[in-house]
Amino acid sequence: MKIGLISDTHGLLRSEAVAALDGVELILHAGDVGGNAVLAGLRRLAPVHAVWGNVDDRAQPGLEAAIDLETDGVRIHVSHGHELGSPTPATLLSRYDADVIVYGHTHKALIERHGRRLVVNPGAAGPRRFNLLPSVGILLVSDGAAEAELLCI
Repeated sequence: MKIGLISDTHGLLRSEAVAALDGVELILHAGDVGGNAVLAGLRRLAPVHAVWGNVDDRAQPGLEAAIDLETDGVRIHVSHGHELGSPTPATLLSRYDADVIVYGHTHKALIERHGRRLVVNPGAAGPRRFNLLPSVGILLVSDGAAEAELLCI
């Protein structure tokens, strides 16, 4: 399964993000969505599961505190990360026991493998902040294994 990973759009759905996620079967948004227009735009590509981040309205329809799902034998957890203060791969791995942990909040794109487990932050796809390039991620899940890649947009 090819899964698109996106975070920290802050109300901006870049055409480059749409192009990078074209062809995915599912999209996971790791929070700081910034409104329904972003989710509606992503839903034109694939089904979307999204969590709320620290700047989102928790009452916004379509946003959850966290997402836990399993596909092709791989357990995936998605949360924004702010629930841990300043999230790091180590704190996320100690808090959640999923095979793949997807988070946002820091705006810093990252992939770290710890044995069979994978921690992914797709970076921030919205307005540029902190001198970081906008990015998204792709998660490939097959036969109980997961691999991820980051795409600058």
